[in-house]
Parts: sequence; structure tokens; C-alpha cells
Amino acid sequence: MISFLDLKSINAQSRSELIDACTRVIDSGWYICGNELTTFEKEFAEYCGTKYCIGVANGLDALILTLRAWKEQGKLKDGDEVIVPANTYIASILAITENNLTPVLVEPDPATYNLCPINTKAAITPKTRAILAVHLYGQLADMPKLMDIANNHNLLMLEDCAQAHGASFDNRKAGNWGHAAGFSFYPGKNLGALGDAGAITTNDDELAKTLFALRNYGSHEKYKNLYQGVNSRLDEIQAAILSVKLKYLDVQTQHRRQIAQFYMDGIKNPAIKLPLAEGASPLTLNSHAWHLFVIRSEDRDNLQQFLAENGIQTLIHYPIPPHKQKAYVAWENLSFPVTESIHKQVLSLPMGPTLTQEEAEQVVQICNHFTPLAT
Repeated sequence: MISFLDLKSINAQSRSELIDACTRVIDSGWYICGNELTTFEKEFAEYCGTKYCIGVANGLDALILTLRAWKEQGKLKDGDEVIVPANTYIASILAITENNLTPVLVEPDPATYNLCPINTKAAITPKTRAILAVHLYGQLADMPKLMDIANNHNLLMLEDCAQAHGASFDNRKAGNWGHAAGFSFYPGKNLGALGDAGAITTNDDELAKTLFALRNYGSHEKYKNLYQGVNSRLDEIQAAILSVKLKYLDVQTQHRRQIAQFYMDGIKNPAIKLPLAEGASPLTLNSHAWHLFVIRSEDRDNLQQFLAENGIQTLIHYPIPPHKQKAYVAWENLSFPVTESIHKQVLSLPMGPTLTQEEAEQVVQICNHFTPLAT
């Protein structure tokens, strides 16, 4: 079976360095908010091209705390509207509602699956205060156009970079376009920890100062609390692990791009729609971080079964859109045809930094042999 993503083989590539990093932390006797965290925050900020990186417990907290910080600064208040793509993972929505803000779901660009600038502009009302742009599957949303919209309407821009570590456009990386950005370092991400971890990047001095406090019980100084904060700190071991893995991120991303190019060139089955189809944004193949290689088929379920029967593991990102989840039952009557079509048709092929050329060839061959059953 060709694994969708082989985490064991990925981590085996730097096993000795990871063990050394963990040993260093264990022997240091300092496990929270120490030198390892400070070092990683500096390294990741430099990598993204931002002034600040604030390590937090996970990617959801990165989004929640950024919106919360803007509320503390008086830039947002309860009930304010935040525009967000309707086809995103539910975490993007949870971050908004957790802050008593109002998500305004909009249809994505059907070619890129990312936030559509035209639909975004049309969704702006007098209550709109922010845009949450999700870089889905590893491709940047159309940030030049979206930032123009945000600036023209005095809106905050929060990037959801959970799948876009290292993605870029015009030599400007994900996490350095908006007023702030949230990253997840969940183990399966392109830059993955060995447990939950996340971070926020920003160039805003005051926002960074607020976030450093909010993640640590609302405290800048021990036992002095400026805010009703939370405990959401990226621990020393995970920070040390991420520093090791960050060194290899660009090389691994390049491997993902090579696999993506091979898939794009090799899959010729008319029953399979490849990413970056006609009508896509001007983002190029080599700006994409390829966290996922997502195809579409009107006969998706049979395609997935066919691939499994032929030894290829695939996943669906995501089977149920947020507005059809029981968590948001009040939205069950909303209609987003583009989003619903995407969720019924998408399928993610194996993709990762240890996927071999032989395995990629087998994926292409099996995809090309699929005959749809649906009429």
C-alpha cells in the first residue's frame, strides 16, 4: 500500500537530530518558555520574513488568539463580521465564533478553492471588520487583490497558513501578507511537530506584545496580568523539534513540487480534474507548497475505492462543509453550490517529502486506468 503520508519515514530522515534536540531540552531542566522557544520564534519569523513569531499550543489557538488580541485592542467587538471561505476546514470558523464574532461565508474560486476576491468584495457590509484568508491545500489565496480590498475598506486581514508553510507569491511568503497569520505545526503539516503546536506571525509591534501576554495567562511579567489570558504556549521540546525540521522545509517543499509536476504531467484521465485548472489565479506551480495534491471527480467515491483496491491510500479534505456540520445547525438551510460540489468531488492523492518516483508513477498509472461508473 502506498501511504497517503508516511510520517515515520519523514521523521526517520532527521531522527538523530530530533533525539539530540529532545535530549538537550531534557538535560536543560527548562521546559516552558525558554531558549528553544525563543530560538525557534526567531528562526521562523526570519523564514517568513516577519518581525515576530509567537509560538502557541496549536493552530486553532493561533487564529483564536489573534482575533482575541484585536478585540483587546478595540479593533474588533462582539458581533463584528469576518469574511471566510465557505469550503475551509471548520477550525477557521471555530476561531471566529469562539470570539463571539460573526462568520460570513463566501463561495471560493472554483479553480483554486481559495477565497474569491470578487465574492469577498460583494460580501462586505457596514459590520464587516476582518477577512480570514485560508491558503487551502498549500496555495496562497490571491493576496494582492485581497489586500487591496482590505486596505480600501479598512479591514483587518488574518491569514490561515495551516497548510501553507513555505508557499509564496512574488518572493513573499505565506504569513507575511496580512496583518497577522496563524500556523499549525500538527504532525502531518509540511512543517510538523511531534505533537500539537502552532504559531502566529506579524509585523505589528503592539499586536505581538498583546499576543505574548495572552498566550501566557495574560501576563507580561510573572504574577502581573494585563488580560484574562489563556495557557497556550509552544513547549520547549516541540520548539526544539521544529527548529530541526525547519532546516529541511525548503528541500522537502521542492520534492513536493516535483511530485506535483509529475502528477500534473502524467495524469491524463478525463474523469479526473487536476488542480490549477483553466481560470486559476496567476499563482504558479512553483509557488505552491503542495501540502495536499487535490483532484476532483464526479465519481469520487468509486475512484477512491478503485485506488484503494490497487494499493493507493487517499483521503478526502473535507467530506462535509462547515455549514452542513451539526456544530452549526443554524446554517443547515444555507446553500453554497460551489462549496458543496467541491466537498462531494475532492480527493487527495499521496503527497509527501518521502514519496518515491516509483510510487508516484504507480499513482499516475492507476489514476489513468480508472473508468468512472457514474453517468
